[in-house]
Amino acid sequence: MTVPVPVLAAALASAAVLLALPSSALGPSPPRPAGRWAAGVLAIAVVLRPGTWLVLCAILAVAAAGGRLLWRRRAETRSAARTTSAVVEVCDLLAAELGAGRPPGAALDEAAATWPALRPVADACRLGGDVPAAMRTAARAPGADGLRLLAGAWAVSQRTGSGLAGSSRRVADACRLDQSTRRAVAGELSSARATSRLVAALPVLALLMGTGSGADPWSFLLATPVGLACLAGGLGIGFFGLWWIELLARAADP
Repeated sequence: MTVPVPVLAAALASAAVLLALPSSALGPSPPRPAGRWAAGVLAIAVVLRPGTWLVLCAILAVAAAGGRLLWRRRAETRSAARTTSAVVEVCDLLAAELGAGRPPGAALDEAAATWPALRPVADACRLGGDVPAAMRTAARAPGADGLRLLAGAWAVSQRTGSGLAGSSRRVADACRLDQSTRRAVAGELSSARATSRLVAALPVLALLMGTGSGADPWSFLLATPVGLACLAGGLGIGFFGLWWIELLARAADP
């Protein structure tokens, strides 16, 4: 069965997008060139030997890549929320340790034992390095913006000799306020996200209902050129809607 040009073009365009996608868009994990090579080989195979099964494989491969991208973005959001909670705990711990009279190096060691991501900062303090610079480096992690405030407080304390306990407590309060705001925004956006996922799942429910009524929608959708075009278009629109919701959610994030 010959594949129509629109379906072939859609598959090639999807494979090209997958190949051109930078690894930074997929998150901090290392790039996987083998997956890109596989997508390129699949695109070449569709060109040289078109067939419905190859087009179906191309559509499913691109859909899997889109699902992986969305899943990673949501995992990054959850990881950032956990990091923010850790920063709040670290600031509270530093304020308590410094308020009890412990030296800054010992307080940082105690905080690093609670949150291992702070270990480079504690090592910099122990070796006489630039502690504020190490904190700003650690603050590059998603959700660790509060460390920039703590780095500023640390730098002011080094220049003026003022105590760090009160500054650490104020940084903890500021991070806690930011965390509560983010949680409120996430709660407001949860209904929109749930609605988008429900709408994305409705086509599958419709296919199951069609199968239960005695029809055979799967054969049309997976084995005919028109059905493959509908499948590619539906998946593309669905992923675009989910991605748009995520973009709106990130824009609303304070």
